[in-house]
Amino acid sequence: MQQRKLGNEGLEVSAIGLGTMMMPDNDESVRTIQGALDMGVTMFDTADLYGSEYQLGRFGENEKLVGRALKDRRDQAVIATKFGITHGQGPKGDPAYIKKSVDASLYSLGLDYIDLYYQHRPDPNIPIEETVGTMSDLVKQGKIRYIGLSEAPAELIRRAHAVHPITAVETEYSLWSREVEDEVLPVLKELGIGLVPYSPLGRGFLTGQIKKFEDLPEDDYRRYYSRFQGENFAKNVGVVSLIEKMATEKGCTPAQLSLAWLLAQGERFVPIPGTKRLERIQENLGAIKVKLTADDLAEIERISPKGVAAGSRFGTF
Repeated sequence: MQQRKLGNEGLEVSAIGLGTMMMPDNDESVRTIQGALDMGVTMFDTADLYGSEYQLGRFGENEKLVGRALKDRRDQAVIATKFGITHGQGPKGDPAYIKKSVDASLYSLGLDYIDLYYQHRPDPNIPIEETVGTMSDLVKQGKIRYIGLSEAPAELIRRAHAVHPITAVETEYSLWSREVEDEVLPVLKELGIGLVPYSPLGRGFLTGQIKKFEDLPEDDYRRYYSRFQGENFAKNVGVVSLIEKMATEKGCTPAQLSLAWLLAQGERFVPIPGTKRLERIQENLGAIKVKLTADDLAEIERISPKGVAAGSRFGTF
């Protein structure tokens, strides 16, 4: 498995990780996580907010799943989790909340320390210097090893990094969502911070498996995202068909082409596609072997330029 460095503080992980957000809490998910580790995946991403499939807000449930799956092979895994999204109170980043959250996550995961600890969303009411200062104290206490931010703007990342080195920023990034290229990526490259793209396959759209709205189960959260609705859906399927055509010509799947494009954007980029199935993990890891030439990258840029996706990347819940 190809390894990549996240940040300048010494954290090294597999070139592709695993997002566990949508995994149901069952034995099959345990086998999937353990199977990913067998295949060479070392980066596992969760959050205190994640619960059972399509049920956010069941605090600690997904962390317990990840902890249970990896407890006997702790030394082989890099476990990342997050704090800071609450029910009805907005994002939180005050010291008391952080201290309470890290202890709760350590308990749920069954760990003595967390490898990478993210603030899930910036708290507009707490200076980022105060939040990261508290997280820095957690590093000194040995409760966490590295600090990350999620969905943070460039100016906030710069301020946070001045308090304590930020190892990674997690944000949505894919052929579908390239907003971070404008301001965030230049700052990350300047400061030597790693990027962990979530939803690197456009919430499944870029796999080419979704051809019509009815392909989504009735309880699927993606039905609430504008990119999966009406005219937006029709336009987006058209773009994906072009990606599928190019993938066929390259001898790979659309998912592999999309992930290979992400890997080519930066040496410190580690996407974390989420899946519940081992065969999908194996397919995703195949992206590491897909070599894109300058002509390939130019063609991808032509068929899927920044802003090509119709509709907002956010859902309406």
